[in-house]
Amino acid sequence: MRILVAVLALAACGPHPESTPPPPEAGTCNAAAAQHLVGRQASPALGREAMRRAGAGMWRFLRPGQIVTMEFRADRLNISLDAQDKVERISCG
Repeated sequence: MRILVAVLALAACGPHPESTPPPPEAGTCNAAAAQHLVGRQASPALGREAMRRAGAGMWRFLRPGQIVTMEFRADRLNISLDAQDKVERISCG
């Protein structure tokens, strides 16, 4: 009986192919629209401008060696910086 309960519990944890994916998050991100900011010095104003141009719902600076969450957010703009806080790359996620 215990084995049956364990098997049923594990089966409930598996993927369900018939389930529908969640709806997309509000806001989209188009990093291409903010690429002209690469090479500029980071500042809150630059972050806001990049977010507005990309149509993102939020933004964050990513510094070298910084620990960040890895969950994907379709509405988030990532602004990667170098050691001198200059923009190296702009991407969504």
